[in-house]
Amino acid sequence: MIPIITAFEQSPDRGKGQARDMRVRWALEEVGQPYDVRLVSFREMKEPAHRAVQPFGQIPTYEEGDLALFESGAIVFHIAESHAGLLPDDPHARARATAWMFAAVSTIEPPIVEREQVRYAEGDKPWYADRLPILEDRIRVRLDDLSARLGDAEWLDGAFSAGDLLMVMVLRRLEGIGMLEEYPSLSAYVARGKARPAYQRAFAAQLAVFTAASTG
Repeated sequence: MIPIITAFEQSPDRGKGQARDMRVRWALEEVGQPYDVRLVSFREMKEPAHRAVQPFGQIPTYEEGDLALFESGAIVFHIAESHAGLLPDDPHARARATAWMFAAVSTIEPPIVEREQVRYAEGDKPWYADRLPILEDRIRVRLDDLSARLGDAEWLDGAFSAGDLLMVMVLRRLEGIGMLEEYPSLSAYVARGKARPAYQRAFAAQLAVFTAASTG
């Protein structure tokens, strides 16, 4: 059975591939699993039919037969557990890869997202100029630790895994603001992830949605 995922009908990132459906697309491409996409508008995301699958009215969702999932990390984990290629066979290595998945979404991503949101929510406030450097320093603390752990390795723990997939996607949220470039090893790490053929296919697929919406 071919799974169905949801994605923005009109992505707010304008095809940059930072919406969270990109994580799921990439995982499916890595394991060679065909999938269908159902595009939803911002209005449809808040309606009961979508909330029945995603109670918070967000994307992506994942439906496969009787199984319905939400949260991109959980969906990627399900894909990785259901198909070969994204988690090691060795139980200990598998557990470590899973830990890196949690680290990406629970430790690295939150301060990055907080910095993103403060620009929209507080950018016009008098304290914004003082608050932004504090948030960026919080990100640097995490990046310092991550860079030290990665060192000159190609991936976080041996072969490429779902942990790397999520970590690369989280770090991509820093593109364009100059922070990632402060860490050459992490910049190279992200570049390696983006060079993977599966990533390229996933990126092209989501970009095609934006292009069609823009020209349609």
